[in-house]
Amino acid sequence: MQTAVEAKPLQLLPADQSPPTESRITIVEEQDARRIDANAIPEHLVGRFPNHGNPNAIRAQHYRFNLPLDPQPAQETTPLHSATRPGPPNMPFGVALNGVLFDPGTAGFWRGERALDWNYEALSGAVELGLDAHVAHVQPGGQYHYHGLPVGLLRKLGHSPEKHSPLVGWAADGFPIYAQYGYAEHDNAQSAIVELHSSYRLKSGNRPGGENAPGGAYDGTFVQDYEFVPGVGKLDECNGRTCLTPDFPAGTYAYFLTTDWPVVPRNFRGKPVRLR
Repeated sequence: MQTAVEAKPLQLLPADQSPPTESRITIVEEQDARRIDANAIPEHLVGRFPNHGNPNAIRAQHYRFNLPLDPQPAQETTPLHSATRPGPPNMPFGVALNGVLFDPGTAGFWRGERALDWNYEALSGAVELGLDAHVAHVQPGGQYHYHGLPVGLLRKLGHSPEKHSPLVGWAADGFPIYAQYGYAEHDNAQSAIVELHSSYRLKSGNRPGGENAPGGAYDGTFVQDYEFVPGVGKLDECNGRTCLTPDFPAGTYAYFLTTDWPVVPRNFRGKPVRLR
């Protein structure tokens, strides 16, 4: 039962260990689906697991996902987080090109009370989760997964602030995922390359406190410390936008991982399939 109410500097473990086996992934287009088969093992070095903050060892998985090949925006967005849905409170967002899931949520709640819905943010450092240098750790079933920017994967993909982000993965609703850098003008591939920022910011003031809510300043300890403010950045509430990309020169809706929160998107623009 966690009672932390203050964010701390995020401590990341060195990624100096070889994964238990080699990475395997295939991505094929079949009829109306993009089929992804993967063992969830990254192609880069990882942290030491188990560790003090994470008691789980990495194990190969048997993932098979069928993502929409022609995704369409839905009338309403779908949040990854739900305080009322049975099962895990957060859905995975998508799968990286190396077969590792983007799964930014946590199962931790203030005082262990899910009904109060003060969900701990993994990137806040308030609760030790044993994250490695790729902002990743391991679930009880052995699933290695990313909570933040997958720096090892980005390095291998040739990610650079000098050019539009390469394709990083696919969201559970079928739309593409990029990271940080895109065209300054969403509809002009000849425009400058800029870093795209989210439109989320910390709420001002203090949390309610009392019996049913933590006290302290809104500092990012909890997901609920943030609010969406249209126009603060170039991205919408799903951390995406409709734009041109090198892979979709005619345009598409695309998600972007960002330096600022939420880093990994927390809402779907289209209708997601279940990855867990």
